[in-house]
Amino acid sequence: MLSGLVPGIAQDLAVSVGAAASLTSAYAIGMILGAPVMAALSARWPRRRALAGFLAAFVVVHVIGAVTTNFAVLFGTRIVAAIANAGFLAVAMSVATTLVPASRHARATAVLLSGVTLSCVAGVPAGALLGEWSGWRSAFWAVAALCLPALALVFRRAPADAAGREDVSIRREARVVASRPVRRAMVLAAVVNGATFATFAYLAVIATDITHLPGAAVPALLAAFGVGAFVGVTTAGRRADGGFGRGLLLAVCALPAGWAVLAATSPYPVPLFIMTILQGGLSFGIGSTLVTRVMRTASQAPSLGGSFATVALNAGAFSGPLAAGVVTETTGDYRGAVWVSAALAAMAVGAVAASRGWGAGVGVEEAG
Repeated sequence: MLSGLVPGIAQDLAVSVGAAASLTSAYAIGMILGAPVMAALSARWPRRRALAGFLAAFVVVHVIGAVTTNFAVLFGTRIVAAIANAGFLAVAMSVATTLVPASRHARATAVLLSGVTLSCVAGVPAGALLGEWSGWRSAFWAVAALCLPALALVFRRAPADAAGREDVSIRREARVVASRPVRRAMVLAAVVNGATFATFAYLAVIATDITHLPGAAVPALLAAFGVGAFVGVTTAGRRADGGFGRGLLLAVCALPAGWAVLAATSPYPVPLFIMTILQGGLSFGIGSTLVTRVMRTASQAPSLGGSFATVALNAGAFSGPLAAGVVTETTGDYRGAVWVSAALAAMAVGAVAASRGWGAGVGVEEAG
C-alpha cells in the first residue's frame, strides 16, 4: 500500500522522500522478525484468540497511523502493524492446514496465499488512487475498515483451539525448523520470491520510462501481473495435491528464461503485458508451492512452520528490491531490476541442480 503514498507522506509530515520510503523497509523487517517471535508467543493460545488479537492490533495501529502528525509515531505503527500481520499470517497458515486432510494441505495453503497475492498486487494501485483522491491518510482508514469484516469472520468461523496445543514444545520445533531440509526449502522460497519482487517493485517505472506507456496504463499492467499471479497460485495449489514435484522442477528451470525475455522485450508494450502475465503466474505459482514445501518439511513444527514460511516470503520481498535498487542505481537502467530477477532465478536453478536430487535439494517428497 505505501508504495504509492510516499510522496504525500513526505510532504504532509515534512520529511524527506527517503525517510518516507523507509516505512516500507520498516514493515518488511517487522514481518521477518515478528513472524517466529509471535508464533512462539501464541503457540499455546486458542487459535481464535490469537487470530482475533493480531487482527485487532492491526486495526488499531492503522487508526493511529491515520491520525498521527508525528513521523516517529507513524514509523512505530508500521513496525507494530508488521508484527501483527506476521503473527496473523503465521497462525493462519498453521490453522489452514489443520482444517483439511493432509492431501489437501497444498490447496489450503494456496487458497490462503491467493488472498495474500491479490492484496499485494491490488494494494499498490489502490493505495495510490486513494492517496491521490483523498490523501494518504484515507488509505490507512480503508485498511482498518477492510479488516472489520475479517475480524467478524474470525470470531464466527475460526477454531476456538487446535488439537494438542498443550503439547507444544517450542524448543523441539525450533530444532525442526533449523534442520537442513527446512533451511534449504526456506532459502529456495526466499530466492524465488526475491526474484519476483525485484521486478514487481520496478514494474511501474519500467512501464513509464522504458516502455514509455502513459501513467494511466500502470494500474492495468499491475492488474495484469495480479491476474497472472492469482491464476498461478490457484493452479499450483490444485496441481500440488496430485504430485507437483517434477512440474515444480521444470517451472523453476523456466523461470530465469522468462525474466530474461521480459527484460529484452520490455521496450515494447504488447510483449511487456504478455510476459508480465506469464511471469506473474509462473513466479507466484512456484512461490506458493515452495511455501507449501517449507511447511511440509517443517510438518513436525506445527506452531513455527507457518511463521518460517512467512519469513521466507518476506526475506525475498525485502532483499529482491534492495538488490534491484543497487543495480539500477549503478547502471541507470531500470531493466536492471529484471536482470536481477533473472539472476536470482538462475541461482534457484543452480541450487536445485547442485543437490543430489530434487527431494534432497528442497527436502520434499512427492505430494502424490
